[in-house]
Amino acid sequence: MTANNVRQIVLDIIADIAPDEDVTSIDDSKSLREQLDLDSMDFLDIVMELRKRHKVEVPQEDYPKLATLESCVSYLSPKFA
Repeated sequence: MTANNVRQIVLDIIADIAPDEDVTSIDDSKSLREQLDLDSMDFLDIVMELRKRHKVEVPQEDYPKLATLESCVSYLSPKFA
């Protein structure tokens, strides 16, 4: 799976969790929580959707590695390989 595929998976999940947010203008290098109106429950929903939809486990100690879209792709790409 390519980095673009992983990026799209994350964007699709964010779009489902926060339907009012415009995911097309996300800056990959900036904090998702700063760019979007995501609270800690929304973030947890993203992690849960990754597990539910794609069987990808993200341990709690790795949550900071999902801070930006860029870091999400870097962290998740090997898990989708």
